[in-house]
Amino acid sequence: MSPAIRYDFRSDTVTRPGPLMRAAMAAAEVGDDVLGDDPTVNRLEAIVCEILGKESALFVSSGTQSNLIALMSHCERGDEYIVGQNAHCYRWEAGGAAALGSIQPQPLTNQPDGTLSLADIELAVKPDDPHFARSRLLALENTIGGKALSLAYVDAATSLARRHGLSCHLDGARVFNAAAVLGVPAATLVAPFDSASVCLSKGLGAPIGSMLVGSFPFISRARRLRKMLGGGMRQAGIMAAAGLYALEHNVDRLEVDHTNARILAQGLSTFPGLTVSAPDTNIVFVNVAEEIAGVFSGHLAAHGIGVTSVYGTTQQRWVTHLDVSADAVEAALTIVRDFFVGR
Repeated sequence: MSPAIRYDFRSDTVTRPGPLMRAAMAAAEVGDDVLGDDPTVNRLEAIVCEILGKESALFVSSGTQSNLIALMSHCERGDEYIVGQNAHCYRWEAGGAAALGSIQPQPLTNQPDGTLSLADIELAVKPDDPHFARSRLLALENTIGGKALSLAYVDAATSLARRHGLSCHLDGARVFNAAAVLGVPAATLVAPFDSASVCLSKGLGAPIGSMLVGSFPFISRARRLRKMLGGGMRQAGIMAAAGLYALEHNVDRLEVDHTNARILAQGLSTFPGLTVSAPDTNIVFVNVAEEIAGVFSGHLAAHGIGVTSVYGTTQQRWVTHLDVSADAVEAALTIVRDFFVGR
């Protein structure tokens, strides 16, 4: 974290392991995970299978790597995956599926609630014709832009995909956030999918790592691809121990992040020139009037508030997480209030 940032709302990826997580990492039993004999990695993979209700799991270095491995496991060269324009595995992963997997994305417009129109999905599936890429996979994300996809929507979308012979992958980087807001186990959200990626290093607070889950044959193929992509790690139990700690201690507390996000959104919405979307989970989007956008961003930065503005100069993303307390939210709102008082 930059020393200039006192209150870091840039992302839940900025979370840092606390003393107890560090102690768990230091005490971890380790072995060579590429050879399959790291006991802590093996335990993490077994526990994630139990939590998410899938046959097999694979510990990987990042969510980007997990999604890429999944896409390459489902699709061959010249195949196509149907995905949202705003989906992480299309927009934010450097075009890896196309560049490294020779897999064509077929991006569709996300609706305001983060879903893909069922009619758009239906139209995007290509006929079995040598002129077209072969439609092989539907990739959804939950949460997407902080919004949780409903159970009914996911059931309808995955059922449609199955009717067309498509497999289904879930980018569930924040699936535990979705489970918390929907009031169901994470396994329920993962169940309709052939594979799912789940991040340990966002709201759960581990310093590194994601899990890819699916069937035994799927994960066997994924393990080979992990090696091909340079993701085979040796004494990875040190990192897996952080994931185990995160799953045991940091899942139930996600509701705190959601509460803080609601307080933050309510507070920001009271100021002129700020249009705030009510959050489902821990991500708050703020549209800033063009005439104040530059000076407002400068004010936040000068007072130690970190936010993400890569969505455009007039749109900010504020993310609450375990390193942002309720007091930090109140302090941030006071700094915002000072900006508007002076105008």
